[in-house]
Amino acid sequence: MSTEVRVPTLGESVTEATVATWFKQPGDAVAVDEMLCELETDKVTVEVPSPVAGTLSEIVAAEGETVGVDALLAQIAEGAAAPAPKAETPKAAAAAPATARTDVENAPSANKLMAENNLSDVTGTGKDGRVMKEDVLNAIKAPAPAAPRAPAPAGSGAREERVKMTRLRQTIAKRLKDSQNTAAMLTTYNEVDMTEVMALRNEYKDLFFKKHGVKLGFMSFFTKACVHALNEVPEVNAEIDGTNVVYKKYVNMGIAAGTPTGLVVPVINDADQMSFATIEKSIAAMGAKARDGKLSMAEMQGGTFTISNGGVYGSLMSSPILNPPQSGILGMHKIQDRPMAINGQVVIRPMMYLALSYDHRIVDGKGAVTFLVRVKEALEDPRRLLMDL
Repeated sequence: MSTEVRVPTLGESVTEATVATWFKQPGDAVAVDEMLCELETDKVTVEVPSPVAGTLSEIVAAEGETVGVDALLAQIAEGAAAPAPKAETPKAAAAAPATARTDVENAPSANKLMAENNLSDVTGTGKDGRVMKEDVLNAIKAPAPAAPRAPAPAGSGAREERVKMTRLRQTIAKRLKDSQNTAAMLTTYNEVDMTEVMALRNEYKDLFFKKHGVKLGFMSFFTKACVHALNEVPEVNAEIDGTNVVYKKYVNMGIAAGTPTGLVVPVINDADQMSFATIEKSIAAMGAKARDGKLSMAEMQGGTFTISNGGVYGSLMSSPILNPPQSGILGMHKIQDRPMAINGQVVIRPMMYLALSYDHRIVDGKGAVTFLVRVKEALEDPRRLLMDL
């Protein structure tokens, strides 16, 4: 008996993935729930387990192939039957001449548009690679590809490596560029004296860990300070939808995290309702998932504001890029001892530069500056957070 292995549901609004890696080859024995292959989507990596025990008899979708939801990936011969003859491997299949599409007829409207716009090489998304009218329209709208770089000098080939971008990296590149092209992005800066936060953290970190089982970090202070500021400047927690401005009466805090495969932004839902301990636990859990590539699509959707901490990498100053459709993102940076003038005296204080990038279409300069000042005030005197000042 043969069992089909198909592409699982990938998440909201995700309709396709790329077959990244096959862990098994035709003829290999597989156990129930043993990982067969790995799929890459725009945001996450999805592992496909074996639904039954048996022998992998055929691989239908080769590595590098784009597949839709519920597409056939492979066939498994159930039971302990003798291994089936090895089918053609994905790499061999990929190397075979691509003649299957030569007799595919494009949509007439697509042919007409291609002729009118002098296009000849358009990737089709229809059945069997058929070029549809929408494919041609997308090709017309797309920016012209960059001119190919000049050939490398002779003898330098061994010192270079050309690697295809992963779907995650392609999505990061597209979203960041779209953000620059769409939003009227502007950044305002300030600096915060971290003396009081550091003193409070040092005083209570042991007791905090003993009671809550999680370390007291700086992110909970910054999250609380941002929630406090968003209540006063709600447009920073809003987004544009057509000709409407949608004001969010809750705070789903995105926490940007760097991973080996790229930048991801897990979301802490209803952060405005959480305690310091709950925030720290949520951030720790999401961070672990991000590092292990286990974040689900749902855990990276619905954010209303984002915090990005470049300070963990040593960044002293930067201008963060908006995470659309959000209208604000706070950039944290390295804490550095600097001489400061306090009450007429020069003293050494642990200082951090803060950067707020915002969408100037709905956030005015006054609102942006007010937001950043409120964050600064809350961090320099954490008691303000307790008294809602």
